[in-house]
Amino acid sequence: MNASSSPMESTSVWRSSKWQTIVFLMLAFWLSSSLLLDLVIMPQLYTAGMMSQPSFATAGYSIFWVFNRVELTCAAVILTSVLVLNRIESAVFTKAWAIALAFGLLLIGLVYTYLLTPEMSALGLHLDLFSANQELPAGMQQMQQGYWLLELIKLSSIIALLNALQPRVIRSLSH
Repeated sequence: MNASSSPMESTSVWRSSKWQTIVFLMLAFWLSSSLLLDLVIMPQLYTAGMMSQPSFATAGYSIFWVFNRVELTCAAVILTSVLVLNRIESAVFTKAWAIALAFGLLLIGLVYTYLLTPEMSALGLHLDLFSANQELPAGMQQMQQGYWLLELIKLSSIIALLNALQPRVIRSLSH
């Protein structure tokens, strides 16, 4: 600590660095887990033929039930971190766009958890065991398009926040 910096400034820098690291790790975790689910797990289930099985709606709901809660936790921690950083420093995260993106991520998680996943699971549930008709229910295509649109917005928001934060975290870790 040099003569011009006070203990209060040092504590503030340390708290800021801690919150930057938390939000960076949470964003990286959420991005990687989303890509794993979207690009590895779901295509694997599709190629294995599981999506054509009558029990897929139940299995899909179980997978997404857990993942949606993880997404809500990530979004809550990210929004909290961005708001704390907004309060304790005057840098990237005092920008309104960072707060808007963090809040948007929380909204997307809420839409997935309480609207899309239950509706898509209900549409995919086959209640008539004697029906040979296993077509995609009406409305499912539209919901899948909505899911992928929200997924693109979510991934773009996470990447934008990571790009804004990355140089600051690397700088703080190198000190």
